[in-house]
Amino acid sequence: MKEKSVSIILPNFNSSKYIYQTVVSILNQSYKKWKLIIVDDCSDKKTKNILKKFKKNKKIKIIFLKKNMGAAYCRNYAIKKSKSHYLAFIDSDDIWLKDKIKRQIYFMEKNNYKFSYTNYFSFKENSKKLNKVFSPSRIDFNEFTKNTSIGTSTMIVKRSLAKNIKFTNTEICEDYYYKCLLLKKVNYAFCLENFLTKYRIRKNSLQSNRLKNFLWIWKINRKFNNFNFIENLLSLFFISLNSLKKYGFK
Repeated sequence: MKEKSVSIILPNFNSSKYIYQTVVSILNQSYKKWKLIIVDDCSDKKTKNILKKFKKNKKIKIIFLKKNMGAAYCRNYAIKKSKSHYLAFIDSDDIWLKDKIKRQIYFMEKNNYKFSYTNYFSFKENSKKLNKVFSPSRIDFNEFTKNTSIGTSTMIVKRSLAKNIKFTNTEICEDYYYKCLLLKKVNYAFCLENFLTKYRIRKNSLQSNRLKNFLWIWKINRKFNNFNFIENLLSLFFISLNSLKKYGFK
């Protein structure tokens, strides 16, 4: 298979504890036609010094912001700076297995899919135990608003699909409506049923606060998805239920 170009979008903020491991997992990919774009959101000196170790690598572009702008801005800015056939996403504390891009691009090219994701492992911050997280074999917009089982660090989309679609500038859950918009446009996203990403559950991260997550999804559903009260209530109920199935009471 002739390799298609992939831009890897990585927003980063004060992740000195994990960012080196994340970038190394990208450097170790068996698929070679990629470029990593890191947008650093005005991190501390320790994090910046780690990023500077990769500055000479021609496959890595690092943009240091002078002001903290939030994850959505960082992702949108990185996409704007990219020119690839595909867009892949990874968070600054997650890890890819070495064949992640290779298998997923082959899966998409073979089936002519525009939006794909994979199963993944989850693990607690200070634990080596990996838990398998299964995702639906395919998902549409209506299902996604009840079961948000597309891990951002597992997803790859065709640039043609993502054209003019941006991440919402919200405090958290900025990726939720982005996926909603993609699914409205493409009808279905498809799962490559391999476990190719390790998703780190951080105890004190913004995303680990379930109540805050649900509040922001409620706001996004109301403001952007135009859900009425009942639709929103059902969305949050099923998201909560599916979250408990995936992660328990962690």
